Amino acid sequence: MTPARGDHEARRRDVSAAVWRVLASRGFGALTLRAVAAEMGASTGLLTHYFPNKQALLRTALEVLDQHNQERPRRAAPAGLAALRAHLLDVLPLTAEGADANRIWVSSWDVALADPELAAEHAERYRRARVRLTGHVETAQALGELPATAPAEDLAAAAQAFTLGLVVQALFAPAEFPPERQIKLVDDWLAAAASPGAPVTSGSAVPRPVSGPPAGSD
Repeated sequence: MTPARGDHEARRRDVSAAVWRVLASRGFGALTLRAVAAEMGASTGLLTHYFPNKQALLRTALEVLDQHNQERPRRAAPAGLAALRAHLLDVLPLTAEGADANRIWVSSWDVALADPELAAEHAERYRRARVRLTGHVETAQALGELPATAPAEDLAAAAQAFTLGLVVQALFAPAEFPPERQIKLVDDWLAAAASPGAPVTSGSAVPRPVSGPPAGSD
């Protein structure tokens, strides 16, 4: 008998939760039908109803990861440069929880790059993030907090590239890149972007918003 739609959706939520627990504890390298089934206390045969192949499992894992990222708490900040700063800080591994989330994201890159369809979906996720960053840059430019000499899209792309690079450095060398240094580097980068050619000092020309709960990768 085909399960009722409500039962099917409830089971899918259970499966997604199990996928997240495997990712959080063991990363993408350990994500298999057997691992998810064991996490649920179910048979692998049951899971083939949801994942006909490994790609379907990986796609669901990336969707679950993206959903967790979208639902996590964010820092509050006024529009403009402060909002841009808050967005970048939300990406960084500034807490143990943020480091765990970023570890999962970085481990997903290898999985996504190995499959053209998954790579395209991942590229779209990062494109959407750049669109949000571009909105913050455009507001900051309109407020006179960032120079309008460079296209907002280019500044957003540079901000994203800088932040993702910092994420990797902090994950591989946490002792060299503790939270306070990560924040300083973001403030220095924003100060340089706000005043091209001027000496950079930590936090100069950068409003400091009130920090919200810790967050992971965007």
